[in-house]
Amino acid sequence: MVALKIEDIRLFTEKLFLKEDFDHFLVREISIVTFNRFEIDGHIRGDYYTEEERGRLESQELSAWRMLRPICFSLIKGKKLPGSFSIALQLRPDDAGNLIQKSGLGIAPETIQGLCLNIRYEDGRLMVTTATSLGFFTLDKSVDREWDEAVRRFFKEKEILYIEE
Repeated sequence: MVALKIEDIRLFTEKLFLKEDFDHFLVREISIVTFNRFEIDGHIRGDYYTEEERGRLESQELSAWRMLRPICFSLIKGKKLPGSFSIALQLRPDDAGNLIQKSGLGIAPETIQGLCLNIRYEDGRLMVTTATSLGFFTLDKSVDREWDEAVRRFFKEKEILYIEE
């Protein structure tokens, strides 16, 4: 796990809410505080969709950030800053599997339950922390280190400046 303090909050939130930079992530949960507290559970309710519609979804379990991004933006846009927000994103299973296979760690991709980004804005400060969830217990932190490094590369590619804390 690594904690990254975002240097340019405006640029980061623009990339998060207005651009497609984070669209390859899935959503675990969202909390946005403005004039009310808005909570979104990213878990898909399968019975809402027809079988054909479910077949076109990117994930059968979690909603894509791309689908929820416009809704979240509509909640925070305006003249006032939100009081706070937290967004828990997760890398798609296929992308997580590819990352682990390329790393050469020798871990079966299906044992990775989640490679996550936790984004938290509060009191004028924006922090991003990484997290991993494995389907087995290990003291080995190589998956954590691999995910942390992948996030650093992603931020560098997207020109997102941060300070590690």
